[in-house]
Amino acid sequence: MASNGTSSNGASWHSQYPELGTGPVQIEPYISPEFFELERERVFKRSWLCLGREERIPKPGDFFVKNLAILGTSVLVVRGEDGVVRAFHNACSHRSNKVEWKMNGSTNSFTCPFHGWCYRLDGQVLAIPDEKSFFNLDKSKLGLTPIALETWRGFIFINLKPKQALREYLGEWADAIEPYPFEERGATCYEWSTELRCNWKLIRDAFKEAYHVAFLHRRSARDSFSPRQSPFSHASYFKLFPLHQRWSLQANPEYQPSALEAIAYRYAAFVLKNDFSKEAPKGVNPANDPNWVIDINAVFPNYTIDMLDSGYFTYNFWPIAVDRTLWEVKTYLPAPRNAAERFSQEHARVTYRDLIMEDASTMENTQSVIASGAKTHFNFQDQELLLRHDNKVLADYIAGANGRGKNRRNGNGKVNHVVNASA
Repeated sequence: MASNGTSSNGASWHSQYPELGTGPVQIEPYISPEFFELERERVFKRSWLCLGREERIPKPGDFFVKNLAILGTSVLVVRGEDGVVRAFHNACSHRSNKVEWKMNGSTNSFTCPFHGWCYRLDGQVLAIPDEKSFFNLDKSKLGLTPIALETWRGFIFINLKPKQALREYLGEWADAIEPYPFEERGATCYEWSTELRCNWKLIRDAFKEAYHVAFLHRRSARDSFSPRQSPFSHASYFKLFPLHQRWSLQANPEYQPSALEAIAYRYAAFVLKNDFSKEAPKGVNPANDPNWVIDINAVFPNYTIDMLDSGYFTYNFWPIAVDRTLWEVKTYLPAPRNAAERFSQEHARVTYRDLIMEDASTMENTQSVIASGAKTHFNFQDQELLLRHDNKVLADYIAGANGRGKNRRNGNGKVNHVVNASA
């Protein structure tokens, strides 16, 4: 289910993926509590989910906690004394209290604050206060409950019910971007997070097309991302994998930056870059577009990695409820070598922050409208190929979880989501 493309101008990307159809797509999965519960059980509890980078816990004893409402658990991720990164349910074997209450830190053991049960970094029980008062304890079976964890290129993934190894799950998508210098480009990390009153897929969709750039970003990014021959910021490349996605955008080579932008771009341009003199790093620009600026990579179901020349940024869309989502953004940049590069990165950071705030401005409004029932379907155009793909992949994934759901397509190519909500 993969195909290369060279240009979307005057050509239909959908024609390369006829299995997706071209008809309207139902809104119901964005507002249905029943569909949300199917996503929880059949998608999020069975998929590899990215929790960030290994650089967050570089030394033995370093840890972080991730509370994930969609999984109904708290996850404790720690680097052991042997250097291995592991994940556990953050639940004590005594009375299931949270063992670690801090969100991150460094330690040589974990002690439950409720009754003092203590655990090693590898999850095994270290000490049980007043142990002689318990009955027939088998401490070898009372360690922290492990969660499957694997890493790829420094990214940490977990899976509650793995059916395949992480590398197999990522497949050819990972082959394509594996050469990118993630460690070199990611020494500095800035992050933001916010909770939005909308379905997680609405946020995901906002970063799967550039059709909106000419309008929503007309004052911030339109001129730099809309070459003369592509006023609606058409993608220069799309490639769909069975689960994942990849696409590329180009910058406007005729864009004239402001004086401040020109200074920032000169030293370590990151966002809205307009310097085409350097060769792009390995793992990006698959179409060899001379005006290339960014590759956008999506890992099913809820993770995105956007790769540029001198850095990358990531999104996590964590569902909380059918109409609530925790949206996390991380920006990774090289370590600045001097004040000029630091200034350039600060300029990039705040420019990017303002840009994604424009994106965020639409999402809660959209959720409030679709919940009204005034419209029943979305009508996607050719440049919204990834949205159509995501909806079909999600429906197929849910249907294939235990064979009790179906994903049907009518004769007009309209995607219908038909699932057994009681399954």
